[in-house]
Amino acid sequence: MTEVMFHLNVEDRLGYACRLLRKACAVDARVVVSAPAQTLARLDSLLWTFEPAAFVPHLRVALGAEVPARLRDTPVWLVEQVEQAPHHDALVNLGDDLVPGFESFDKVIEIVPDDEASRQA
Repeated sequence: MTEVMFHLNVEDRLGYACRLLRKACAVDARVVVSAPAQTLARLDSLLWTFEPAAFVPHLRVALGAEVPARLRDTPVWLVEQVEQAPHHDALVNLGDDLVPGFESFDKVIEIVPDDEASRQA
């Protein structure tokens, strides 16, 4: 059964995700992040710049793109659809909707902003 965790009342969803992914990499965890394309683009940029001395190895996978074999071991994958994921260890949802296929992951982390509309979604 999938373990679902809610990180509630997050003021800066993308900043929080950067810190969470940094911690995950520090313990050699593999994580898939699902979100709409615009959110993934912003997260991709932030993962390069959010902390000058930190590096979070990640891969943004365009919908339908083929991933070269040499990149398949990258610990953090940014995807629009979880069917693109190379593993099903942990899923971080940065969207407001339920991720189709979430139940195939061992763990799901929902990052919920501090506004009422996001909490209700």
